[in-house]
Amino acid sequence: MSFPTQRPRRLRRTETLRSMVRETTLSPKDFVLPLFVLHGKQIRNPVASMPGVFQLSVDEAIKEAKLAYTHGVPSVILFGLPEHKDAIGSSGWDDKGPVAVAVRALKEAVPELCVMTDVCMCEYTDHGHCGKLVQSRGQTVVDNDATLELLAREALCHAEAGADVVAPSDMMDGRVAKLRKTLDDAGHSEVALLSYAAKYASGFYGPFREAAGSTPQQGDRRGYQMDPGNAREALREVQLDVAEGADMIMVKPALSYLDIIGRVRAEVNVPVVAYNVSGEYAMVKAAGQNGWLDEQRVMLEVLTSIKRAGADIILTYHAIEAARALGY
Repeated sequence: MSFPTQRPRRLRRTETLRSMVRETTLSPKDFVLPLFVLHGKQIRNPVASMPGVFQLSVDEAIKEAKLAYTHGVPSVILFGLPEHKDAIGSSGWDDKGPVAVAVRALKEAVPELCVMTDVCMCEYTDHGHCGKLVQSRGQTVVDNDATLELLAREALCHAEAGADVVAPSDMMDGRVAKLRKTLDDAGHSEVALLSYAAKYASGFYGPFREAAGSTPQQGDRRGYQMDPGNAREALREVQLDVAEGADMIMVKPALSYLDIIGRVRAEVNVPVVAYNVSGEYAMVKAAGQNGWLDEQRVMLEVLTSIKRAGADIILTYHAIEAARALGY
């Protein structure tokens, strides 16, 4: 029996060989750690559906960010839990709100840390939607253009606090252009803009909504977030946001949308970010805690698959434990 000269298995024989020819490798520099921040001191409220994740007072968020940075994770993204919510989410642009306070504290405590902030209204509105609600054709809907004004105020607040990157996640049309102009006009042209460009109306967000207190009080977000069945639409969203001035674009969720990450990576020349979302994290944690799979191995496999698909940066709640597993 004859065999072909090329035998791929030769290069799989030892770990040294496998690591030498590995096409996709992970590093802590690939990760951004999400943090949920609130007012108070010495607060670490566990999120039941996300083992290892907490709602943190600013002092505790600083500890978590320092730990991440020590393990080589260069960035965090902040989500705010305000004391007050109203119909337009006015706490979102409060310079004494938890995000603005946390940005200033983090930039003082860890100056080299890249601090990103989520820009959306859902955490701050009493109805849980991502903007101002109005009645239209007998339905309650988010007013796109009125919401842009609110988002601009929030982004400006974060920029003035010292954020390095603002990341609009609302999925309103025209928000990138509006935020870019607002920041530039206010002298913050150096603040980068990461757009949640292809954000799907996903069932994987449930644990996040518990952590952020952002579950809609009525209806859902399918009127403005993307339909999971659409791929070409994602490319259009991405192209529009890049044309409007996005410095980076995001696909969210990641694991069920690896094909979208790959198509987006082939389409644009700006950095591609993927969000390894709360439900994806929770599934790995639950299965690992039940002994159904090797949690660390699957965690690294998931993150590798996201990077292999084309993501340059991964937002993940696994960031610190993944960095440790990688030996950092």
